[in-house]
Amino acid sequence: MLLFLNVIYVLVAISMVALILMQRGAGAQAGSGFGGGASATVFGSRGASNFLSKATKWLAITFFGISLFMAWQATHRATGGDTPAQDLGLMSEVPAAAAPAAGQERAPAQVPAQPQVPQAAPEQAPAEVPAAPAEGGDTQ
Repeated sequence: MLLFLNVIYVLVAISMVALILMQRGAGAQAGSGFGGGASATVFGSRGASNFLSKATKWLAITFFGISLFMAWQATHRATGGDTPAQDLGLMSEVPAAAAPAAGQERAPAQVPAQPQVPQAAPEQAPAEVPAAPAEGGDTQ
């Protein structure tokens, strides 16, 4: 459903931009003497302003309604509503750090001691390294 809502959201946004660009600006009355009254024949006797402004109003209401619903849905999922938690993959194994209480300072992180490197027993001889082939020789 969320994918469908995203598609509708984008289509409403594109339609709203197109309708806003088709409307007349505040200075459009000055150009009506030079043939600017042609929109009255396309959209009816009242002109395009009534149809375009109503359509823009309803598209804007739909746009903001979808925006609010998507924001509510995102916060509802983030706070652990009815839906299961999001799979974080490897990050789900990392423990969350506890936040300090109000008025308390966070304790400094403890530095772990140097790890003990296991040392080889002295009776073991190092492994032999194979000799490099002679230059110009045929390698298999």
